[in-house]
Amino acid sequence: MAEMSFLTAADADAGSAAAFLGGSVAASAAGSVADLTAGIAASLAARSGFDAAARLRLMAEGRQVGWLPRTHAGVLRGIGAVLGPEQPLADGSVAVALLPGCDDFDARSDALQALARQLADAGHVRGWRDELFAVTAALDAPAVAVVERAAARFLGLLTFASHMNGIVDGAAGAPPALWISRRSPAKSVDPGMWDNLVAGGMPHGSDPLATLVRECEEESGIPPELAQGVQAHGMIEVLRDLPEGVQWEQLYVYDLLLPPDFMPRNQDGEVSEHRRVEVAPLLAIMSAGAMTVDATLVTLDALGRRGWLDAGHHD
Repeated sequence: MAEMSFLTAADADAGSAAAFLGGSVAASAAGSVADLTAGIAASLAARSGFDAAARLRLMAEGRQVGWLPRTHAGVLRGIGAVLGPEQPLADGSVAVALLPGCDDFDARSDALQALARQLADAGHVRGWRDELFAVTAALDAPAVAVVERAAARFLGLLTFASHMNGIVDGAAGAPPALWISRRSPAKSVDPGMWDNLVAGGMPHGSDPLATLVRECEEESGIPPELAQGVQAHGMIEVLRDLPEGVQWEQLYVYDLLLPPDFMPRNQDGEVSEHRRVEVAPLLAIMSAGAMTVDATLVTLDALGRRGWLDAGHHD
């Protein structure tokens, strides 16, 4: 079962935060709000580069479904004719068709599943999930195929995820706080990093809210009747290079107001720990780069919307 603990603003001094957060985070926790926000910006910038010139626009049925690294295009061509010829575009980018010889959903899906297995067997794809992601140009566009989730970033496919801020709004003068979760060290992506209370990729056939409600129960033991009270707050798009390929992902953002006595309980083994964290130490965690890029963006969105980045909340 995941561990639980609490971090308050009083813990944000360098001495007491050291045991809780680790030395590098503790040093940040003792700094000013300006120092912390500058650290967050630097951490995000260091993890958010994208080189469009080194990527191909991956096309299917005339629409872009991914950003394929050129090096990965070479790998694909080496194991079979899965790509069409490169086509220069007016904006200077280059497009390439995915599986031009396959003309329907089932044929593309079968070919992509076989390709994903080849890539995994060759060590190019890790963390096989037995979960299918849509190959699509947009959330509201029909999928042209499905593929094993683990291959999505190798291909640079557009993917979708739901993220939820678990918020304990200060009652009776108590400071506000957010529940966050630490990803299991066994996860293939961002192992051991801090994440939002609930976050999960959207499989084919689902939608952002249904995905969130399912993940609420699996990751934090939040029953559907409580999860249905979430508030939707738009979408954040992420496009960045990664060692395994490209993350092109739309993050659908939700807040859930939780009662002060709420205690999360992980159900699926993908979370190693939960913590309820007040704003100042939460900024320190993000400044140290100890939280995933996705969760950092979603958390900052909530703090900004609620006016909790004002120094009065964490000095």
